[in-house]
Amino acid sequence: MKKSTQKEKTFSHLDERGNAKMVNVGEKPIQRRRAVAAARLVCQPATIRALKNRALPKGDVLTVANVAGIQAAKRTGDLIPLCHPLALCHVEVSFKLKRDAIEIFCTAETNAQTGVEMEALTGASVAALTLYDMCKAVDKTMRIEGVRVVEKIKL
Repeated sequence: MKKSTQKEKTFSHLDERGNAKMVNVGEKPIQRRRAVAAARLVCQPATIRALKNRALPKGDVLTVANVAGIQAAKRTGDLIPLCHPLALCHVEVSFKLKRDAIEIFCTAETNAQTGVEMEALTGASVAALTLYDMCKAVDKTMRIEGVRVVEKIKL
């Protein structure tokens, strides 16, 4: 049997018996951190046109999705069981309208002992879900895809 030379990876959220635990970040220094996450709502070109013309039955969906994404990022510690609650100093949700999709980006920043990517992912995801909810009456073909972290840095 071949012996592995790589250090075996372990899950930081599991103890030695496999039980869930919150990671202790108490000894880590406080640092400015930023993460950007993205998601994509694929939809019909007619849905994009209706959105641009503010002709959707539920009104200004981008404004509502923006606020929903910001609120979600701020509540990540309440939604994801083992996430540390973080004081966010900045959250921004933005949208790029394509011919057949809406690209969603969420930027989150904090001064903390742990990363802020879960907040960015939660913001982008909830903004996408909100867009889906507000457009579903006119487009039954929509799908959310490509939820991912696109940037994670210490400043």
